[in-house]
Amino acid sequence: MPTQRYSVTQPPIDTLLTWIKSGDIAIPEIQRPFVWNAVKVRNFLDSLFQGYPVGYLIAWRNPDVKLKDGSSASGKRILIDGQQRVAALMAALLGQEVINKDYKPVRIRIAFHPIERQFEVSKPAMDASWIQDIAMVFDAHTSLFDMVTTYCEHNPNTTKDEVFRSIELLKGITNNQIGLIELNPDLDMDTVTEIFIRVNSEGVPLSQADFAMSKIAVNEIYGGNTLRKAIDYFCHLSVAPEFFSTLKNDEEFAASEFFPIMTWLHNENDDIYDPSYTDMLRVAFTSEFRRGRLEDLVALLSGRNFETRQYEEAVVEDSFSRLKKGIKRFMNEWDFKHFIHIIRSAGFVNSSMIRSQNALNFSYILYLALRDLEVPYGEIEHYVRQWFVMSILTGRYSGSPEATFDYDIRQIHSQGIASYTDGLIRGELSDAFWETMLPRAMDTSVASSPFFHLFQAAQVKADDRGFLSKDIKIRDLIDIKSDVHHLFPRHYLKKHGLSRGQYNQIANYVVIQSEIDIAIGSKEPKLYFSQLLEQCQGGQKRYGNITDLYELKDNFRANCIPDGMEEMTVDDYSSFLSMRRVLMAQKIRKYFEAL
Repeated sequence: MPTQRYSVTQPPIDTLLTWIKSGDIAIPEIQRPFVWNAVKVRNFLDSLFQGYPVGYLIAWRNPDVKLKDGSSASGKRILIDGQQRVAALMAALLGQEVINKDYKPVRIRIAFHPIERQFEVSKPAMDASWIQDIAMVFDAHTSLFDMVTTYCEHNPNTTKDEVFRSIELLKGITNNQIGLIELNPDLDMDTVTEIFIRVNSEGVPLSQADFAMSKIAVNEIYGGNTLRKAIDYFCHLSVAPEFFSTLKNDEEFAASEFFPIMTWLHNENDDIYDPSYTDMLRVAFTSEFRRGRLEDLVALLSGRNFETRQYEEAVVEDSFSRLKKGIKRFMNEWDFKHFIHIIRSAGFVNSSMIRSQNALNFSYILYLALRDLEVPYGEIEHYVRQWFVMSILTGRYSGSPEATFDYDIRQIHSQGIASYTDGLIRGELSDAFWETMLPRAMDTSVASSPFFHLFQAAQVKADDRGFLSKDIKIRDLIDIKSDVHHLFPRHYLKKHGLSRGQYNQIANYVVIQSEIDIAIGSKEPKLYFSQLLEQCQGGQKRYGNITDLYELKDNFRANCIPDGMEEMTVDDYSSFLSMRRVLMAQKIRKYFEAL
């Protein structure tokens, strides 16, 4: 029989809270935003009061590590499932503040009605029949006799015995047992994740980044708690710069080594790259450790020596030091802004054009790696632009990103960036790719297709103007989120019986000014393209301001419009799509090769 890989106990809630106060069990999420609302906290307490099951907590004890003097230190238990429930107990019963979504400390007050034995979210307008904050009941300094006496004075129709029994039942919540599954410290992370999924009723898998963040947060010896805050605060600031005024109130963090490195974000509104904590960990770890799997980071932060397969304190210390260095590099204003500049210089001028966060992540890893290798800056720009676009073209990080990250970073350092990228481009982006595979891949009706965004980037890079625009450029139209026009108008095709998947083909899209789009309406191409030609030969000006035939033809070429549109009807729609896909693929190829 397989060895049991966990133990199950049922400690009373009071014991659990004692463990937390003593530091025997750690809640890594306690300094992160509390996602439960007050109503959910009320419902949770009511379930406990009624004696209903509230699920299991899952803890995973850190492996014992060898200290420098040769002795062993027992690791803390890390609570990996049940953090919100425990935080709710600490907030409601112990009166501790929690961090809300704006990273502000708030109190959650739950009221209790001793007569009706009901819970409610506390409100200022509640009458005297409610105990407005149950934390008072659990406060060791509260005299229950005085509380009951005062309550009965304000509620003359009650008896002290009745109220006292209710309050005693309320206090009895901490005697309720709660299931605790403690996982063996020698389990690997994949097994821990699998156990979590099977036990957790909602089956939401914990990510490797979640485990890594837990490991970071609970290690105060090497400043993990502050490092965890630095990661969280940077991610929050990058999305909401106005959070800076709140962040300054965290005086302990404001005095840390990380605070001055991220202060530049309070004036930063660029949203091309708004990283999550997972993104930051991936980039910092892979660039600094030359590894791509975050499970390796978890192992290193636990002290695992990959050569001896032992857990050593020296490895923990070194891993925290290197990770801290990687996080600081990630946050560095000069590097971060220059990386964004490179992405923008590839034509990606709006966050809506970027659908692969991991393509961004590895491109930043590549940027930092090449900076460490002291590659000339002009070459760094070239390689990062090429790598980013190549990653999107091939969907390089859409399958198993960590395995690919791991492989790529190792090859870049072993082969050199020039040799490795040249080999990849020859293998992945052959003539067959550009001439056959890419046009075939553009046979899609998904508006968020990376290939249409690449086509837009190619147009931005070429400084093209919008379809039928004399002066307004694609770059500006994307920034103001202008219309995407159907060259064969949608209503025209629907009228002829074509389905959504047929008329919404990306090869049928162009970026256009709204007023030109409205003027075209649902006219068939044969009509409005003929009118465009007339407009450039002295006829009535109907669509935009282009009145020169050569200028119109240039606009057609820039937007990859096939020849003969002035003769096309619905019967030509299929051949039109095939022709335009080839033209779009050719434009993307020319763009890529010039990066």
